[in-house]
Amino acid sequence: MRRPCARAWAVCGAIVAAASVAGGAQRRGEAPDAALERAGAYVEEYYARAQSIVGVETVSIGSVAPDLTTGGFPTRFIYDLRIQWTPSAGGPPVASVVRELVSVNGRAPRPRDEPHCLAPKALTPEPLVMFLKEHQGEFAFSVAGPGRVDRRPAVMLDYRMRSAGPPVVAWERECFSLDLPARLRGRVWVDASTGEILRIDETNSGPFEIEVPRTQQRTGVPAVVTFDRSAVSIKYKSVTFQDPDETILLPSSMDALTLTRTGGTRMTTTYSNYRRFVTGGRIVP
Repeated sequence: MRRPCARAWAVCGAIVAAASVAGGAQRRGEAPDAALERAGAYVEEYYARAQSIVGVETVSIGSVAPDLTTGGFPTRFIYDLRIQWTPSAGGPPVASVVRELVSVNGRAPRPRDEPHCLAPKALTPEPLVMFLKEHQGEFAFSVAGPGRVDRRPAVMLDYRMRSAGPPVVAWERECFSLDLPARLRGRVWVDASTGEILRIDETNSGPFEIEVPRTQQRTGVPAVVTFDRSAVSIKYKSVTFQDPDETILLPSSMDALTLTRTGGTRMTTTYSNYRRFVTGGRIVP
């Protein structure tokens, strides 16, 4: 994913110088078809409901040293966000996260501001789209066993991409995005009875050498950066709305870490202040 920059997740980083299923538990290796069928039906229903919800996304981006100690103060972005859902109409369905930047480090963004190149883009793919039945075939799933998230019984599914294309590196200013489909591995926790997605973890491992463009080469920065690994974890929580009463599982947090031999970046995201549009144009907290 370029998530947290943008898919199912390409790695993103900046140059840093030194600095149980209903009725019973499934067994490992058992076909995951039943869990995937429930998950696919749930995600389709989720998009139909979530597109009427807006929320606040708070993103903090900072540098880390190879030993994971932090350096300096993180940059903080706040966005209003919503889900844009286009069901299948002669092609695969599309779900996107739409953002509007509200503030940067506590102040309103100015026209001349250029957000950090690791900051989320205004439009990015929505993470759960991979579980729609039209997209499940792009991944190989296997059952990792029963699990729990916040005391809720779940089925753990491991996955990888079926089509392992070549690595792709792209640069934007001092930041890179790296897509390593052959090294992508993920795990999802699916509610054992409802099919709700409770948590997603995804990793992408190196080592992989990245040539730094001449325009980015400077004192203290190597001409070749060795990428070691990235890790992303998304967690969901139940949010209750009133008038009319409704409870929906929505994102609560996302943590993303990218490491090279000389350092890396950490992105911490929280989601809050969910509101729902209802008939008549009212917004209900």
